[in-house]
Amino acid sequence: MINLDHPTLPLIKAAFSDAKLFATEFRGQTTLIVEPAVLHDVLAFLRGDDRCKYDLLSDIAGVDYLRYPKPKNAPAGMPAGRFGVIYNLVATGTHGPESRRIFIKVLLDPTLPTDGIEEDPALVLPSATDLWPGAEWMEREIFDMFGVRFTGHPDLRRILTWESYPAHPLRKDYPVKGRGEREDYRVVDRDSA
Repeated sequence: MINLDHPTLPLIKAAFSDAKLFATEFRGQTTLIVEPAVLHDVLAFLRGDDRCKYDLLSDIAGVDYLRYPKPKNAPAGMPAGRFGVIYNLVATGTHGPESRRIFIKVLLDPTLPTDGIEEDPALVLPSATDLWPGAEWMEREIFDMFGVRFTGHPDLRRILTWESYPAHPLRKDYPVKGRGEREDYRVVDRDSA
C-alpha cells in the first residue's frame, strides 16, 4: 500500500489544480511526476513558497528507460517516457530528524532517432539555473550524456566529452564499447607525456 502523506503534495495539488500530477512512493521517498510544460512553475513554487522552501537542489539525474517495463501498479493516464529527468529537492530548514525531501520527475519521448546527436525538439526542458545556480553543471551533464537540452541555460555545452563527440553515451542504444571514437587518439604513455 502506498502512503502518500508527504506534506508538500496537497500544496502542489492546490497550486496546480489544472495540471496532470502523479505521485509515487518507494522506500519512503516521494516522487511527483509532472508534465514538461509545468516543470519550471512547479520547481519555482517549491523553491519560493513559504510553506515549502525547498532551498537545496541536491541533484538532477537523467535516466534512459529504453526497454524498461511499465510499473504494474501504474495509475491510469500516467505518462510514459523514454527519458526521465529527476530533480532531488531538499528543504533544509524543516524540523525533525531529517530534512524534508521530494523528487520531481519529468518524462520525455524522443521524436527523432536517438542513435545520433540531432537536436530533438521533444527533448527540451526549461533550465532551473534561475532558481538554483548549482543546476548549471548538472544540466550540462544531462545534456552531454543524454542529449536533453535546457532552454535558458547560461552555458549549455558538453562537460564530460569533447564538443565534437558524435553521440550521447548514456543512451541505452549507444554501444558499450563506443563507435570507434577512442581508437583515433594517440596513446600517451609516461615516457612520451
